[in-house]
Amino acid sequence: MDLGINGRRAIVCGSSLGLGKGCAMALAEAGVSLVINGRNAGQLEKTAEEIRRATGVAVTAVAADIGSPAGQAAVLAACPDPDILINNNGGPPFRDFRALDREAMLTGVTMNMLTPIELIQRVIDRMAARGFGRIVNITSISVKMPVAGLDLSSGSRAGLTAFVAGIARTVADRNVTINNLLPGYFDTRRLRDGFVAAARRTGGAEDAVAIREMGTIPAKRFGTTAEFGQVCAFLCSAHAGYLTGQNILLDGGLYPGAF
Repeated sequence: MDLGINGRRAIVCGSSLGLGKGCAMALAEAGVSLVINGRNAGQLEKTAEEIRRATGVAVTAVAADIGSPAGQAAVLAACPDPDILINNNGGPPFRDFRALDREAMLTGVTMNMLTPIELIQRVIDRMAARGFGRIVNITSISVKMPVAGLDLSSGSRAGLTAFVAGIARTVADRNVTINNLLPGYFDTRRLRDGFVAAARRTGGAEDAVAIREMGTIPAKRFGTTAEFGQVCAFLCSAHAGYLTGQNILLDGGLYPGAF
């Protein structure tokens, strides 16, 4: 399918690896030029070159902490008027809520709620003026199905979800959409690191942890970053202008609900 976004410009945050990289690659395959972002300059440039070789699109790599004002300024300087914004950032680590002090909670809210909002503030009016804009926030299945120990991540992402729900309705008539993608278990380094940590806590084997978690998913597998990216690219397409303010689960059926 031609997504109708060839020649558009996108900022993809947190895109050196994992789900963000999957989104960047899928958008590039649709002909979108990219500004990609991550903290590790070496890995980021490696990803940029991989995307350039695979798709031939222009890719600018901006190594920066997207949660900082300086990082946001650097990304927006590289692409002041994006047609597409993909908000993505790492989440707070697994931790009992009793161990969270004020500083840790403020950091988590900044990473997963305030940063996406700040970026949306910077780009949404010009999108509306041009009559095209696609904003996708990568949140988590934990917004709908909270996980004990990930309370800060769940809470901050749920806050973002509620915050943008009203905003999405104010720009829909100007062909600007805001949607949220809620990933379940995807085969990323972050997921595998979690299995390693769980194995250490329990004294078990990493592979056994992975097999056990996979068994809880009706699809009986973990998702791939490529298939996640393709769904993101569709949400950014010319065909998705009537789809806004939605929370879309990609979880292999893990969330046990009808709505």
